[in-house]
Amino acid sequence: MMHGILVINKPAGMTSHQVVGRARRILGIKKIGHTGTLDPDVQGVLPICIGMATRVAEYLLDQTKAYRGEVTFGLSTTTQDASGEPIEAVDEVLLTAEQVRDAFAAFLGPIMQRPPAYSAIKIDGKRAYDLARKGADVEIPPREVTLYKLEIEEMQLDLPRPKVRFYVECSKGTYVRTLCHDLGVRLGVPAHMSSLLRTKSGPFDLSQALTFEEIEEHVKNGTIEEVLLPMQAALPHLPQNVIPEVLERRVDNGRELTIKRQIPGATVGSLLRIESRTGKLLALYRVTDVLDGELHTLPEKVFKE
Repeated sequence: MMHGILVINKPAGMTSHQVVGRARRILGIKKIGHTGTLDPDVQGVLPICIGMATRVAEYLLDQTKAYRGEVTFGLSTTTQDASGEPIEAVDEVLLTAEQVRDAFAAFLGPIMQRPPAYSAIKIDGKRAYDLARKGADVEIPPREVTLYKLEIEEMQLDLPRPKVRFYVECSKGTYVRTLCHDLGVRLGVPAHMSSLLRTKSGPFDLSQALTFEEIEEHVKNGTIEEVLLPMQAALPHLPQNVIPEVLERRVDNGRELTIKRQIPGATVGSLLRIESRTGKLLALYRVTDVLDGELHTLPEKVFKE
């Protein structure tokens, strides 16, 4: 069985669940999971974890994402994107470049953002979008998110309904369609997200992303493992410790490890990648103590076939 990560270039019109279903059919493998929901209309980077790699998916959820998007001013929708029903429409919107730049600048850095009613967030065990579709009054409390970078790439302000294309790097839990809606609120006009492409998810970017057609071709040619990324590709932020073969059985059995050296970035509470000399990810260990220059660690996850 394969174990690793495939970076899929998700097409528009598919849910993340449908992407996983199609990958299962193409690869003939059931144990596959995605690394965070992408809305159906959104295209771009969606890493999927295969086999034991499903156990590292949670560490990808918390990592930074990057997008190229477009906001259209003059129309707001129920879903805050182009798939929703119109709420408010204005035939002609007049905005200056300075107004737009000032509005974008206001959202850079840590902000409080209220997730949209049409979202996968659970309320009392039920998805918010299911409640919203049934006509319930859904209001999710605001939460703090961070926009690390927010850059305007193109402004088309001469259109009756102006469009602005932008690039954003943001933290886990950021809704770009809500950003578009809130930009409109700040400018005093209705607005919605008219397109979105995810260009990066954690360490993975579009240059690594494969279409389903490319994946099918690799399966047909027997070369799928050439594009399958190792599990540790999802964990570049974790310090690494390579162990000799004589210690591998100890790790496989989930025994404690004492590492007789300091590892940059490793402190009490840190997770470590424990790898073999052949480059295989064996386990994740957590540092429990640092004494006399030695790291005392206990297993968090062991990847034993």
